[in-house]
Amino acid sequence: MDALKTIACLIYPDVMSLDVTGPLQVFASANDECRRQGLPASYRLLLLGQHAGAIATSAGLQLMTDQTWGEADLTQIDTLLIPGGAGDQLQCQDPHLLAWLRAAEPQLRRLGSVCSGALILAAAGLLDGHRATTHWADVERLRRAHPQVEVLGDCLHTYAPKDPSGAAHIFTSAGVTAGIDLALALVEADLGRAMALAVARRLVMFLRRPGGQAQFSALLAPEPSRIPRLAALLEWIPVHLADDLSVEALAAQACMAPRTLSRLFVEELGMGPGRYVERIRLEAARHLLHDAKASIATVARLTGFGHPENLRRAFHKHLSVSPQAYAERFA
Repeated sequence: MDALKTIACLIYPDVMSLDVTGPLQVFASANDECRRQGLPASYRLLLLGQHAGAIATSAGLQLMTDQTWGEADLTQIDTLLIPGGAGDQLQCQDPHLLAWLRAAEPQLRRLGSVCSGALILAAAGLLDGHRATTHWADVERLRRAHPQVEVLGDCLHTYAPKDPSGAAHIFTSAGVTAGIDLALALVEADLGRAMALAVARRLVMFLRRPGGQAQFSALLAPEPSRIPRLAALLEWIPVHLADDLSVEALAAQACMAPRTLSRLFVEELGMGPGRYVERIRLEAARHLLHDAKASIATVARLTGFGHPENLRRAFHKHLSVSPQAYAERFA
């Protein structure tokens, strides 16, 4: 393999365009930064498709295949990225593609996915025994379909160049723009922190974005019709967030023993009453901060956290940012 590292990206019908172009632009910008510093380019970019020619993305834009993946010389590819998109389910069912990925994996230095591309790697059996993430909307889909995968719901990517467990070889990234975070991490591993920081500045980005993807996901309550034994209580809780919502208070409202209530929460919601209440309070606080119509102290009081410090701790625990930073980002 020559000094240029070939970064190949799979493309297929209805692929998410940003899953492809976002990460590849990072590598292209690294080349620009290398040239600006009087250094040779570091990367060669390659698009691989099942067939030669143009492929329509889910946005309607067309990308041109450089080579078919069946003809690609894997010994000349350093890193292969598998993007996500509306067409990922068909790719998950393509036995030829899955067999090619299994054959390619041991020949590549790095194999990673962007967004729901993790489901394609998982369908090929390549994520079994590995930590993995994907777009927050697909986390449960990945978890249910592939129980052998350790699914992480709130991280931007799983690439860890110094991790001996294999996270430097096979890795995943979360939804859409997290592929850009992943690409910056790959550039940092290849060319050093100073070069990655220069690329991040060029792209007007964080080198390491604060927090995980839970900041962007929807922490929604389940439909009451799906949990009939708790339906009335779950409709009551959001209206009384500032009240005492201890297990004992909830049990009294539901006319149950506290132990029975706790057991039902775990059986039907997969979590205890305290954790559920915290999630609902957090979701309500997020909505209030989105609207930017109340101070953080008021938000803490209205949502039952009481003191702003309690709200801050909950935000750091679940979203890895402060309420103030969240409000500045999303309001």
